[in-house]
Amino acid sequence: MRRKLVDAKEMRDLTFSDLEEETGIDKTYIASAVYDGASTTEEEAIAIAEAVGLGGEEDVIEGLQTPPMKGQEEPSIPSDPALYRFYEVPQVYGPAMKAIMHEEFGDGIMSAIDFEVSVDKEIQDGEEHVVITYDGKFLPYKKFP
Repeated sequence: MRRKLVDAKEMRDLTFSDLEEETGIDKTYIASAVYDGASTTEEEAIAIAEAVGLGGEEDVIEGLQTPPMKGQEEPSIPSDPALYRFYEVPQVYGPAMKAIMHEEFGDGIMSAIDFEVSVDKEIQDGEEHVVITYDGKFLPYKKFP
């Protein structure tokens, strides 16, 4: 089902930005649903399927609504250079980001459920930059009585 979506998207030469424009659904959310990181509502599934030319494909519409299995049973660091960087960043900057979060919010974590992520392109000094924004609710650790 996911392969059908990717193939149909590529066949029509669509980008996730094109799909966002056509459906009104955030491009990163669509990509996450297509690559099995999120599930959609029925209305969103229909809109995405129609946008890639799979509007009548019930397996695609149902598949997009199915909550995915998130993560891996045996985690490993990917060798793909783009994906590897997503592992490298917290290895290098994670302790600093955690320290600042604790200074500014206290003892807790960022929610990955009440959460949004966006991936955007920005031009800085004439060069293309990737801008990734994590926006998660702060969840303080509960104190025991």
